[in-house]
Amino acid sequence: QVQLVESGGGLVQAGGSLRLSCAASGRTRSISVMGWYRQAPGAQRELVATITSGGRTNSADSVKGRFTISRDNAKNEVYLQMNSLKPEDTAVYYCYALVQYGPVERVYEDDYWGQGTQVTVSS
Repeated sequence: QVQLVESGGGLVQAGGSLRLSCAASGRTRSISVMGWYRQAPGAQRELVATITSGGRTNSADSVKGRFTISRDNAKNEVYLQMNSLKPEDTAVYYCYALVQYGPVERVYEDDYWGQGTQVTVSS
């Protein structure tokens, strides 16, 4: 099992910045990918950004150039620096972790999610 705890959400004006943090505990040695997803009211949960244990990142086109994901493997933490925030960034942001385990010939995967943290951007 992996437990994820987010922090750093809040209310900010358009153009402002916020930094989200997520701390993982439990089977952290098996975590391969960590990241952030978000869900706005009435919408499906969508990818914001992910980062592998080796530092390779992937992010949604809507946040490229504004959001930066980073990771501290020693602390088992992932961060999301959000700059130039827009009202359409308003959502609940969820921390995500992908755990991989098992033999090389048959790798098993489990997804873990945090409770979510609210980010509200006012116009």
